[in-house]
Amino acid sequence: MIKQSAITFLTVLLLLPAASRGRRNPVGEDKELLKCANLTYAGSKSSVCFSEEFLSTIRRETNCNPEVKFTPVRLARDDMFKFPFAIMTGEGSFRLMDREREILKSYLMRGGFLLASAGCSSQEWDRSFRQEIRRIFPDKRLAKLKMNHPLFHTVFDIRTITLKKGGTTQLEGLEIDGKIVLIYSPEGLNDTATAGQKGKKGSRGSRCCCCGGNEIKNSRMINVNIFTYALTH
Repeated sequence: MIKQSAITFLTVLLLLPAASRGRRNPVGEDKELLKCANLTYAGSKSSVCFSEEFLSTIRRETNCNPEVKFTPVRLARDDMFKFPFAIMTGEGSFRLMDREREILKSYLMRGGFLLASAGCSSQEWDRSFRQEIRRIFPDKRLAKLKMNHPLFHTVFDIRTITLKKGGTTQLEGLEIDGKIVLIYSPEGLNDTATAGQKGKKGSRGSRCCCCGGNEIKNSRMINVNIFTYALTH
């Protein structure tokens, strides 16, 4: 089970006044509680183009002190339950294994939070993800969030979700017992302009152009808000 103490600890941190920012968390606690999982699923599917930069922004803008790098985690393993927050993204079609569905359902029902996004607005990934959520939760539906939802006003005041090719979109959420446990975007929340290049430490963006995708322009601020909302509600 996701530890309730982790949620309580993070809530207290985020509600501290700005004057107290810069104080470090108790030794060891941030390392144990504030890691973000980047899921490997459907055998070997994962993301190399979802930017970690929002985690650094959280450090600057709040009293949270998350790890600034994702931790690779296989969805089929119980390691999932060590992480209060997880990223699931990618491109192309996929199908989860039965064990992965079981773990994901248990994870979300026991306090975990998932941020999912179709990498570079991949329509095939979008269809596959929606099918998997229907298989896992046949009696629940993803619902669009209005812009007055508290999620959009935690750290940054976000009025619209703007797209690279023009226009706006909406995020979708999944609720369990009145609590949002999953946020989904069919448009890319990748923030590829700051995404690291796989295999070359320190280089950024050159292999993550989101070519052809209708990426969300203000994705970094949105991801900051999602993370802080997830760990304080």
